[in-house]
Amino acid sequence: MELSKRAVAIPPSPIRKLLPLELKAREAGKHIYKLNIGQPDIETPQAFFQALREELPPVLAYGPSQGIAPFRNAVSEYYQKLGIPFSPEEIMITTGGSEAIFFAFLAIANPGDEIIVFEPYYTNYFGFAVYADVNLVPCTLKAENGFHLPPAEQIESLITEKTKAIICCSPNNPTGTVFTREEVGVLAGIAKKHDLYVVSDEVYREFAYDGEMPTSIMAFEEVWDRAIVIDSISKRFSACGARIGNLATKNPQVYQAVLRFGQARLCPATAEQMGAVSLYKLGDDYYASVRDEYMKRRDVIFRELENIPGVVCHMPEGAFYIMVKLPIDNADHFAEWLLTDFSHEGETVMVAPGAGFYATKGMGEDEIRLAYVLEADQCKRATQLLKMAVEQYLARS
Repeated sequence: MELSKRAVAIPPSPIRKLLPLELKAREAGKHIYKLNIGQPDIETPQAFFQALREELPPVLAYGPSQGIAPFRNAVSEYYQKLGIPFSPEEIMITTGGSEAIFFAFLAIANPGDEIIVFEPYYTNYFGFAVYADVNLVPCTLKAENGFHLPPAEQIESLITEKTKAIICCSPNNPTGTVFTREEVGVLAGIAKKHDLYVVSDEVYREFAYDGEMPTSIMAFEEVWDRAIVIDSISKRFSACGARIGNLATKNPQVYQAVLRFGQARLCPATAEQMGAVSLYKLGDDYYASVRDEYMKRRDVIFRELENIPGVVCHMPEGAFYIMVKLPIDNADHFAEWLLTDFSHEGETVMVAPGAGFYATKGMGEDEIRLAYVLEADQCKRATQLLKMAVEQYLARS
């Protein structure tokens, strides 16, 4: 029997596809420094678990499809403090930021329509596009200018009659780039000029290292009716497993469409929303301490990468990722080799091959993404192992 075209089209996750090799390496006794996935090691705030212990009702019933009111109120208050005027009625709670992106694609694009994406991009964007049967049209960003946006004319050259939206992510996964206010303004201008939506993935908002909050698409009131903000507690509060995110929009038609999709899946997880209310009560000191920790890790890993001959990378401005160009021609094979063949004192490192972050065939084949989600000393050790591994890989006969 045949599978659907959708099932055939969706590729394995470039981040998770190495799991079988990881398991074999562990069975062989190797210690693996996991820099391949954005799973923070910072502890989830205890307030979340305390709320779960104290606030759960005797019956864990279905909640509203748009999310429970206390949590939507908490998210709204969070936005208000940032000067982003979303009311609770403009916020849709989702099963992680992933579902928010999927719902956005479903709401704004028909099968065969196009969404412009800046590559390298978060790999799951492609999966969501396959789900929704829409086409991602890549605009390639260059490492030479720190993966910042190209001139508006280059972006506009990709627009066709099928283009419905632009999706952007700042601070960026996988590059760590933070788009400037001018860059976000360019996107707003293009969207208004060409009657497009902007899907703005802002889940790493707190992780910017230049001292200023990254610019939201909502800073431009002229595109409020076409802006869709994606958010999540996963990275902000190191609560990836809770699977709680949200979509926010001031466009009532988009909101109602997304709500109908939400009704089809009934509701997001009720218990986790109850716990997450407490997270948005944490003060600015929490964000500052976490940001300082990631900055320390970033500085360590970047400094060690500079010691590897032939490596090209740029200091990340935000998030907790860095794209690294290696002096090799097949990062997929190298990532596998790290798990199957390389070991130094019983240790190795796990990385994400770069090609999976691009839609353009041939791009990223000599790149990897690293996530600095381990303590600084472990990041240092992992990068030192990477240096040894590159040297050994290049020296193979």
